[in-house]
Order: sequence, then C-alpha cells, then structure tokens
Amino acid sequence: MKFNPKILRVYLVGGTQDVDNDPERFLHDVEIALQAGVTAFQYREKDGSQLNRAATLKMASLLRELTHQYHVPYFIDDDEELALQVGADGVHVGQKDQRIETVIQRAGGQLMIGYSCNTTDEIAKANQLPEVDYVGVGPVFPTSSKADADPALGLSELTRLNTVSHHPVVAIGGISHANLAATLKAGVAGVAVISMILGSSDITGTVKKMCAAYEKN
Repeated sequence: MKFNPKILRVYLVGGTQDVDNDPERFLHDVEIALQAGVTAFQYREKDGSQLNRAATLKMASLLRELTHQYHVPYFIDDDEELALQVGADGVHVGQKDQRIETVIQRAGGQLMIGYSCNTTDEIAKANQLPEVDYVGVGPVFPTSSKADADPALGLSELTRLNTVSHHPVVAIGGISHANLAATLKAGVAGVAVISMILGSSDITGTVKKMCAAYEKN
C-alpha cells in the first residue's frame, strides 16, 4: 500500500490493555471504529497486556482480516517481524524501541514506516530518512494511556515541530473533543488517539465527530 498523508486524519491506536484486557471487547470495539470511519489503525500491545506471543500473533492476524474488510491501513507498533508475518501495511517505531535504521533495513520498501519524534533533534534525524513516511509527535497534552509517557509538549511546541518536519505529522497524546480543533490548527496531518475512541461510550459518534472536524478546520 502506498502512503497517503490523509490516512493519518483519524488514526486509532490500541491493544487489549486499553479495554481491561478483554480480547473479545477489543475486537468488537475496533470493528465498530473501523465501520465508523477511522482512517488508519495501529495495533499496540503494551503496558499491562496479558497476551503471550501466540495470543498476540492470533490477535494481529484477526485484526489484519478486519482492517482488510474495511479497507483501513493497518500498522503494528514496534514489531516489523510481526507486521511482515501477518501482512500488515506498516510499522510504527518509537524512540524507546529498536533503532529506526534496523527497521528500515528489514522492512523498508515492504512496510510504511511511522517514527515517534518529540524534539527538534529527533525531527532533524527523521528528515534525513526518506524511508520514513510520517512522524508521530506527542504527547501533546497529559495522557494516562502510556505509563512511560513523556511530559506534555503543548500546542506551541507541536506547531513548531510540525513546521520543521519534512514528513507529515500525526499528533498524539491526551487529544479530546475539547482540544481537537485547536490541535488541527497546528497544521498537523492528523491525530492519533487511544482512549478518545476506545474509552468512548459512543464509538461511532466519536469517530464521526472526529471525521467532521476536518470539514470545519
């Protein structure tokens, strides 16, 4: 699949740990979000997950089937081998994960590559890597979805980093209905969320409001 920045608009990230370690609920909620119009999905099994490797592989394969069904680009967090094994469309690499050069060597040309960059130096490095398709910047606001999250950057820093990045930027961390419009005004290509969708009592309504925000921006 060829990368298009528009896939970053409503980017759902999550794993079973984000729905009380309930695999069936996770699959159900992800499918509802896919039906409602999320533009990309990243499978991220971390921070308290109770799935072993075999169960993670099974879940990754089931999610591949779902994302195929709804024609939504499918990324896997920090595991290009799993992404290649299940036929995912991309892989996302964090600064605390394995070296980006290793991922490029193994998966460049086969997978779309996302890269977390939260400082000017990290953005500058990404700018020198044409194999990177987009960068994720955050947390923009305080978030409880990641146990090891860095301090919040704020909208001014998000705007600055977006300006210096040669790659499309997707904002992540603490994004909600209340700050979504302001986040988009930073000029980013899209927003990535976990709890905003997976913690919503109305997933369909939440996704549709997120999609509509781009028409107003």
